[in-house]
Amino acid sequence: MSRVIVKTVGLSREDWLEYRRKGLGGSDASTVCGLNPYSCKLTLWADKTGRLPEKEDSEAMRTGRDLEQYVASRFEEATGKRVHRRNAMFAHDKYDFITANVDREVVGENAGLECKTTSAYARSDFENGEIPLNYLCQCRHYMNVMGYEKMYLAVLVMGRAFYWFEIPYDKAEGDALLKMEIEFWNKYIVPDERPEADGSDSAASTIRTLWHTEVEEPACLLGDDTNFDRYLSLQEQKKAIEKAMNEVKQNAILHLGGAETGYTNKYNISYKESSRTSVDTRALKEKYPQAYADCLKTTKTRTFRLSERKDV
Repeated sequence: MSRVIVKTVGLSREDWLEYRRKGLGGSDASTVCGLNPYSCKLTLWADKTGRLPEKEDSEAMRTGRDLEQYVASRFEEATGKRVHRRNAMFAHDKYDFITANVDREVVGENAGLECKTTSAYARSDFENGEIPLNYLCQCRHYMNVMGYEKMYLAVLVMGRAFYWFEIPYDKAEGDALLKMEIEFWNKYIVPDERPEADGSDSAASTIRTLWHTEVEEPACLLGDDTNFDRYLSLQEQKKAIEKAMNEVKQNAILHLGGAETGYTNKYNISYKESSRTSVDTRALKEKYPQAYADCLKTTKTRTFRLSERKDV
């Protein structure tokens, strides 16, 4: 059975965040599995080892917290079940770094409830029973920690619909997730070994945060040439793909002639004129030089370039 790490009633946000960093919670499970579209292993490692600042509270995060009780109430209304809070952070009975903050537990059942609020533009086909993989990983994680026989997932699609799902315990999937979480923790967090970047936006953001300024250090050896040969090869493939895509687009525009729209058996094609307003910086500088100077802002970025050495 799981054990209580700390009661969350009256716990400050700062202390809660500190406890969160000491283990892998439900929202981390999909990142460990490589199934989180918003985070990656590099970001998770940097977060758990204290290298990243705490995330600023976004509107989506605030909305999700504020509507959690509403989603739980909608679940009760839709199912006739009753739920209650546990108000604690729990740990796995064998692995104290695998933790859980469950939104609700279902009265009279060995089951938990995860409450989600998402945009009306969410890509998942909830209507046909599709559950996003990151949500599914989170529910599997909670079943592992809490020993639940099932998890319920309640999803409010803002301004559109409400859905709920029953997810039974699956030992094979639960064991596979547990194994990946243990391996991640022991491979990267315990020895403080940095994972490789995976090319995601999350990795790019983390790299910018970790090394946003240059340091006075000598050039370092980056291993053999294999990865950089691959980089140049991919760069050439990218150029070829972009050229092929432009070819399709250009010929479609030629066939449209002066028309704004067209269609095939499967697709609609649009080529409409649009406009946007922007500041003519040259005119601004000429007519109002002082205002132009007052509004200048300097930003620093670091640029990656790859070129063949001439000294070998």
